Amino acid sequence: MKRNHNILIAVLTGLAIVFTISACQKSFDPKSYAPKKPAPTFGGYSSSSQIEADSLVAYWNFSNTLTDSISKLTGTATNSSFAAGIFGPAYQGSLTGYAVCKSSPALAALQKFTASVWVNTTPPTTGLLDYFTLSNTVNFWGNVEMFFDNGSTNTDAHVRIHLSQSGTDNTFAAEVPGCFNGWVNLIFSYDVTGACTLYMNGKSVATGKAGTLTGPLVFQNVGNVVFGCTQFTTVPSQTAGSGAQPWAANLPGKIDQVRVYNKVLSANEASALYNLENLGR
Repeated sequence: MKRNHNILIAVLTGLAIVFTISACQKSFDPKSYAPKKPAPTFGGYSSSSQIEADSLVAYWNFSNTLTDSISKLTGTATNSSFAAGIFGPAYQGSLTGYAVCKSSPALAALQKFTASVWVNTTPPTTGLLDYFTLSNTVNFWGNVEMFFDNGSTNTDAHVRIHLSQSGTDNTFAAEVPGCFNGWVNLIFSYDVTGACTLYMNGKSVATGKAGTLTGPLVFQNVGNVVFGCTQFTTVPSQTAGSGAQPWAANLPGKIDQVRVYNKVLSANEASALYNLENLGR
């Protein structure tokens, strides 16, 4: 009897082991043990925050705030809000909307720079559409003023960028297709040699000069940063040089991920910045 009892225990133990192994085999999921592929890098970067981090002097991500993440200075919105952006929330304009933000000493001191802006808007119909301005409190145009000019169409944008040097106004102009009715990334750089480069979605689309401008930029009477309209369209105007003009309107679309660097990004860095932000990284 004792021997039979031992045999029975051995058999039951064996069956328990078999069932345990079977259960483990059924619950094993090979996919859960597969190594994860690393996220692709662009130009050696895996995150947009890695690109020339020490040279980034202003960054508005519009994550339900108008605060510049670098200087911590903030702003106020007029008839504008936040909506879904290229990743996270974005500034949402309107036919009467704009945002005015305090500028930092680092912006006022720029001698060369790169500015990256994501824009999603329709072409201008009642007046030019300004997407970024570093205002001048005295002159007609800002120290930096970037906009889509009148005459732009669904297929062709007249991009205009005004740059100030010791009070003189200088204009960079480019005709760029495919800028409207969807998200586009526009990156503009100015070098002290006078060289200007405009990138759209990571690719260079225009090079040249802003008139005869050369040498370091020298900004004067630096005021606020404006998103969504010209410096003279806000109420009250940001400049004593002009009030509202009938040929300048408010940008009704969206603006997102505005970065300003105090250096000129390389073509490789501009491409990486576009690709990484486009992936939400």
